Amino acid sequence: MPTLKETKNRINSVQSTLKITSAMKLVASAKLRRAQSVIEGMRPYQRQIHSILGDLLAADGVSLGNWAQEREVKNVRILAFASNSSLCGAFNANVIRLTLETARSFGEAQVQITGIGRKMADALRKAGFASGADYMSLAEKPSYREATALAQEALDDYNAGRCDRVVLVYTHFVSAGKQVPVAETLLPFNPSTMGGEGRQDGGLHYIIEPTAQKVLEDLVPKALRLAVYTALLDSNASEHAARTVAMQAATDNGEDLLAELTLQYNKSRQQKITAEILDLAGGVQE
Repeated sequence: MPTLKETKNRINSVQSTLKITSAMKLVASAKLRRAQSVIEGMRPYQRQIHSILGDLLAADGVSLGNWAQEREVKNVRILAFASNSSLCGAFNANVIRLTLETARSFGEAQVQITGIGRKMADALRKAGFASGADYMSLAEKPSYREATALAQEALDDYNAGRCDRVVLVYTHFVSAGKQVPVAETLLPFNPSTMGGEGRQDGGLHYIIEPTAQKVLEDLVPKALRLAVYTALLDSNASEHAARTVAMQAATDNGEDLLAELTLQYNKSRQQKITAEILDLAGGVQE
């Protein structure tokens, strides 16, 4: 049975840990509110672009051309999003596992994985994949300019024939209590995965200059770059949500442990006092 001093030291240790977990939960909650506001503000814009794309594709004589061309998959580019730090539950472990499973699913094809976030880059190096830069600043502070530059690099590789498929692996933010790791094919572009389905009458309700095909050719790359940025925002919001939940669970467990230790300490202290009283009483009787 631990001594009173040992129990008291454990109580002090748990109290110190609770201060840390409580502070981390408050910080993660504040970051989550900002990240959630950004991603929820982005989704209507993305849905509207997809809706316009759907309308354009429903028109006669409009084609996606090279963007939707299926090729024999010999070279694959994966953009995988994780975080720079831990203490966020299974957030990193789940998306890293999905990334490696996705890479192995392509069999003999050459797979190049770009890891966004230090945890992803470290895991890829351990698994034998050369990740190159880890994009730590991008994972910490999502930037539209940096995200679209990364996306454009992947688009250029696809158009130049250096890769036959581009895949996004990230954690989709559903709510503060639910985040789902997903793997999505960015290229070749599949219209059925778009948010907007277009008008069923095949007509366009826009005034288009110069042609629908030209607008489509300009809009598709923009939608693809936006998809990468949205994946980054999704991952960022999911990280903060996962950390908030993890720190709340750690705080709850710490409070339960503190209550048990306090009860144990009080019982041991009471037993010691009772024993001392009995010793004194025995000495008086003698």
